[in-house]
Parts: sequence; structure tokens; C-alpha cells
Amino acid sequence: MADEAAVRAQAEAVRRLKQDKADPDEIAKEVAKLLEMKAQLGGDEGKHKFVLKTPKGTRDYSPKQMAIRERVFNAIITCFKRHGAEVIDTPVFELKETLTGKYGEDSKLIYDLKDQGGELLSLRYDLTVPLARYLAMNKITNIKRYHIAKVYRRDNPAMTRGRYREFYQCDFDIAGQFDPMIPDAECLKIVHEILSDLQLGDFLIKVNDRRILDGMFAVCGVPDSKFRTICSSVDKLDKMPWEEVRSEMVGEKGLSPEAADRIGEYVQLHGGPDLIERLLQDPKLSQNKLAKEGLGDTKLLFEYLTLFGITGKISFDLSLARGLDYYTGVIFEAVLLQQENDHVEEPVSVGSVAGGGRYDGLVGMFDPKGRKVPCVGVSIGIERIFSILEQRVEASEEKIRTTETQVLVASAQKKLLEERLKLISELWDAGIKAEVLYKKNPKLLNQLQYCEETGIPLVAIVGEQELKDGVVKLRVVATREEVNVRRESLVEEIRMRTSQP
Repeated sequence: MADEAAVRAQAEAVRRLKQDKADPDEIAKEVAKLLEMKAQLGGDEGKHKFVLKTPKGTRDYSPKQMAIRERVFNAIITCFKRHGAEVIDTPVFELKETLTGKYGEDSKLIYDLKDQGGELLSLRYDLTVPLARYLAMNKITNIKRYHIAKVYRRDNPAMTRGRYREFYQCDFDIAGQFDPMIPDAECLKIVHEILSDLQLGDFLIKVNDRRILDGMFAVCGVPDSKFRTICSSVDKLDKMPWEEVRSEMVGEKGLSPEAADRIGEYVQLHGGPDLIERLLQDPKLSQNKLAKEGLGDTKLLFEYLTLFGITGKISFDLSLARGLDYYTGVIFEAVLLQQENDHVEEPVSVGSVAGGGRYDGLVGMFDPKGRKVPCVGVSIGIERIFSILEQRVEASEEKIRTTETQVLVASAQKKLLEERLKLISELWDAGIKAEVLYKKNPKLLNQLQYCEETGIPLVAIVGEQELKDGVVKLRVVATREEVNVRRESLVEEIRMRTSQP
């Protein structure tokens, strides 16, 4: 049996491990031991106290939060459907080998599950690798799909910044052999439409190409074996100054200082078509086959984006790297901008809200014959967007309706429960969203108060006189105006008064 001193010592050991940022598995093991000791100390089974909390990096959503979330989902789904996308779903866990080796340095964040029934499984880390597996498994060579679902990362999350261990992703992807940059341009147009529609404030979509990055690394003297690891260092430039990124490349990753300095000359460049032209003339880059291809395609992409009328929000940015291993061509990321004050020349980025790119080799990794299906896609950072909108609603104290009820069926006198139930059944059968209070004889004032609190716009009142006359008294909650409506016209009247303009 554990005594209190042993429990205190174990708790201290756990605290030290957390402080030293030890391996998450080791911490989990020691926490489990601590909980077991506490349970033994508790003695009586009946006295065991539950810890009422959600697991770290997860959260519950209240009806108010869900109302905001549904509004955002609806805007995004409407956009995806406007662009002709179908919808699919895949299991929340995959075979471990399906996910292994697809995410570069982020692979350590994959949640592995215990062996169940002879299969080693992991929770999905994103929706892109499951899509590639789905396409290869079903021999699909052509699809435009969206997928909205939860994904899991064994992260130490900063929940205040919209980062979690369990969170939603909203993905739109186009798979198939098409002429260059037409689907890629559409993905960027979708990001532009969604961010404009949600009115999150000023934003910028940064664009680059993996081939330009790889070509740049080659001409700067980065060995092939270090391309991916140096790429993930460059990817940190939106969060860290160049000096820190450079010292990581040289100090931790063993890159020569000369190569790092040459990279520095390129990755601090950003602009538009004029910068693309300048790089096409660059004596070093123009000699590199990959970089030349990437620059040619980026030039074409900007021509299509000009036709879509969105180049004002697009920046060709050589520091954009996106750490995932599977990208092969164009990559992009949308960031929200915050104008700190009038004296600041450049707006400050407050974080990424969408990202994506082209990944032509991923499906081939799963196909037994290695058949490639070119793909390009975008993921909308729903959690980030959601936390911004939630904070905005809190600040403005805007009242959010959590139901869509159009009418409350009420009565002015006692002993009319049967009549209320008959009427609400008629309304439900006609597709009207209606509620009734679950009391036999509620006071009229309480029924009206309920409408005020929940935002129900109409009250259908049945009374003895109304029943005799074959009418229902319809009351508008906001104006208190009352009209008698014939019972057979009630459904039409409610629809007319609650239809959205």
C-alpha cells in the first residue's frame, strides 16, 4: 500500500519531469503510477473522487460556441460546394504504417494506440494521408472532394492560440491529371473567398514552390540529405528571426555557415510577378532545372490569379517552406494581418489560418504499382478562425441564438395542454421548428419570458375563444403585435414571418 509520503514524492517526480520537458511517454507512465498510488491511498472504492476535467489539449463546446462554429462550417461548406466538391469520410484511426514517414519532423506527434486484435494503429494526424490511402485503395484517379473531421496530435498545445491535441480540419483537394496550375489557382481562390466571407480582417496568402526551395538549397550548397531538415528550419521564419534560424541550421543541423548565408540572401525576398522575373534571370537559380520549373509554374499561377482578381492579397514569399514531407510543387499559407498602429510600415502577422499545396507523389506511395495521382489541396485552420470569432463575440457581447426555433406554442388559460400538443404536432409535421413548455398549465408570462431569453421570434397562442373561432393568436415577441390567423393559414404565416431576407 502507498503512504502519503510516497505519493508526495511521486507527485514531485512528475512535476520535475514536466519542468524538464521530458519525453511525453515517460511523463505519462509516471502520472499513471501516481494515480494508482492515489487510488490505493483513497482506500474505500466509494470515496474515490473523480477529477472533472477534459483531457489536456481538448475542450467541450457550449451551445453558444457550437452556434458560432456551425456558422463558420456552413460558410466553408457552401464555398466548397460552390466549387463542385463531393464529400468523403475515413476512419479516425489508420494502420500505423499508413501514417509513418509522411510528416517529416512532425511524425513524433502521431498518437499510437495499443495493439488491438493484432493491428498496430495510430490516430489520424491530418486528412491528407488518409485521402491518399483512400484514392490508392479504390483506384480513384480523379476526384474533387472536401472532408471535415477531427484529427489528433500528441502536442504540448497552446490552447489560447487555437492549438489542440484534438481538433477539426476542413480540407478541399483536387486529384487528377490536369493542365498545370489551373486547380492550384482554384485552391487559392477558395482560400480568398472563405477568408473574405468570414470577415476576419486583413489577410495575406503567401505562395512558394517546393521545387524553387529545393533548387535554391542545391545552388546554396546544401547536401541532398539535409534538404528536408533545412526546409523545416526555414519554415520557422514566420515565428523566429533569421539569426535564430541560421544558428539552428549551423549549430544543430550541421550546415556550413557559407551555405546558410547564401540561403539567407534568398529567403528574405518576397514580392510578385516582378520578383519571379528577377529570379528567372538569377545566374545561379536559372541554371537549376528544378528551380526553373518551379519559377515557370509560379509565373503561370500568377497569371491565373490575376484573371481571378485576387493578386492584391497574394505574395510570392521565398521564406515559406511548410514542414510536411509530402509537398512536391506549389505551397501556400494564409496569414491574418494586424495593423499595430499608423506608424507601422508593414502589418504584423497574427498567425496562419489556412495552408496547403501540391503533393504529386503521396498516392503513389500507397499504390502497389506506384501509379501516381497528382493532387493539390488546401486546409482551412478552423480552430484558429473559431477562437478569433469567439473572442470577437465575447468582446462585442453580441447575443448568439443557440436554437433555430421559429415559434413557441403557448396557451393563455389552464387545461389546454392537449390543444397545445395537437397544434405543435401539426407544426412539426409541416416542417416548422417549434417548441412547447413541458408543463400542464404554464403561466403565459413564463412562456413569453422563455421566448425573450432564447430569441424565439413568434408565439402561437391557443385559448378557448380562439378554438371556437378556428384561429390561433400569433404574437411577434419583439414588437408585441398580435394577429389572429386562421388555423389552416398558420403554417404559411409562420414561414412568411420567419423566412430569412
